[in-house]
Amino acid sequence: MKHSQSKSVFDYYGKPSFGKALPLSFQHILAMIMGAVTPPLIVAGVAGANAQETMLLVQIALLFSGISTLLQLYPVGRLGAGMPTIFGVGFAYVPSLIAIGSVYGIPGILGAQIAGGVAMIVVGIFIKQIRHLFPPVVAGTVVLVIGLSLYDIAIKYMAGSGNVTADGFGSGQNWLVGLTTLAVVLCCSQFARGYLRLAAIIVGILVGYAMAFFFGMVDFSRLHEAPWVMVPTPFALGIEFHASAVISMVVICIVNSVQTIGDLSATAVGGMNRELKDEELSGGLLGNGVCTLVGAFFGGLPTASFSQNVGIVAMTKVISRYVLGIAAAFLILAGLLPKFGAAMTTIPYPVLGGATIIVFGMITMTGIQLLVKDELSSRNITIVALSVALAMGINTVPEAIAQLPDTARMLVGSPVIVAATVAFTLNMLLPKKSLQDEAREREQIEREMNSDEPATDYHNKQMKVEASN
Repeated sequence: MKHSQSKSVFDYYGKPSFGKALPLSFQHILAMIMGAVTPPLIVAGVAGANAQETMLLVQIALLFSGISTLLQLYPVGRLGAGMPTIFGVGFAYVPSLIAIGSVYGIPGILGAQIAGGVAMIVVGIFIKQIRHLFPPVVAGTVVLVIGLSLYDIAIKYMAGSGNVTADGFGSGQNWLVGLTTLAVVLCCSQFARGYLRLAAIIVGILVGYAMAFFFGMVDFSRLHEAPWVMVPTPFALGIEFHASAVISMVVICIVNSVQTIGDLSATAVGGMNRELKDEELSGGLLGNGVCTLVGAFFGGLPTASFSQNVGIVAMTKVISRYVLGIAAAFLILAGLLPKFGAAMTTIPYPVLGGATIIVFGMITMTGIQLLVKDELSSRNITIVALSVALAMGINTVPEAIAQLPDTARMLVGSPVIVAATVAFTLNMLLPKKSLQDEAREREQIEREMNSDEPATDYHNKQMKVEASN
């Protein structure tokens, strides 16, 4: 199907000039690149990888983040959602990857990931038949928890690091840079006009980066150490299969598919003002499964939709796949040219935190938008309330699950998994009741309480009246 060539950034098929598209693309890159780079760094440390293996994990993560994103933007057959979304190595898998890597190393992770990729593909094939199991009350709850669970990351970044024990964490200098970046983003997004308003995040990052450089906070060591070119080769890190690792990875991949459902739904609602189509959802899950499967052979960790980029789309309404495609091309370039990727990681944490905290807030609001598409009946409110309470409660007190077996701790250690599991289960078990049903029940109870007739007699009379009507 051919589409008329538009130059609008608000048209999915729009192709603005490269000069206009580039800064908008960099917003997406800068919002997600630390998120794509950090999981392989964490896993490498836990699995005891050497410096060369660590660099390979990082580069392949960037490479497959770009490939996965391109596949979502420019579908091949049934693979890809055809939606303005960014995919890459995601944080949601980190607890499970740590648990597997600490026991079986990187080869054990990659072997289990092959099975996880197959599980994603199976979910994608049958999602049309099971999509009714994930109504707005479930998908919206997942998106809401995604946003809420990201706040601590943004605050830690603004305070200076993803690690609270790092030197200088919480210093006034870090907060000054982070809050200045946030203030610039906020002012540009609310008071600027035209293109400057759309590029609010990149403007904030540039201002924050300049301030951080002035304070001597920019570290160029990774840039000097990185080689110029990296050519990916299959089986470079080895592949092993272990039953417990495979089971854990399959479960996390299936549950994480609910996050993808939530993110794609949030993109459609927040960025395109419409509902997500079945074929888009199926294509998104299939594409993600194939990239996760193929990536395992080269050392790429599991991919997922990036919620912070969903927030950017919702905030700016820029949905041009050309804009996001440039971002994907740069990620691939960063994967093949380690110097380029290392340059992107020189952005200090406070700058990233100040630029993304408002984006995470937008994700939360998108989740609320999804929730109100269903009736806010007491049943639905109960589902959301209990799911959020358990997910965020356990996330706040990780010591509460410290005594559980490793596999169980992997699963309940992620607030997204907890929220998805609880919301899904309650939606299946609790009786379906609309606001009208609940109003009738309350009315009946009130009449029975004010009537001298036995409740059973009154109920029988009501049944006869309704039957006659």
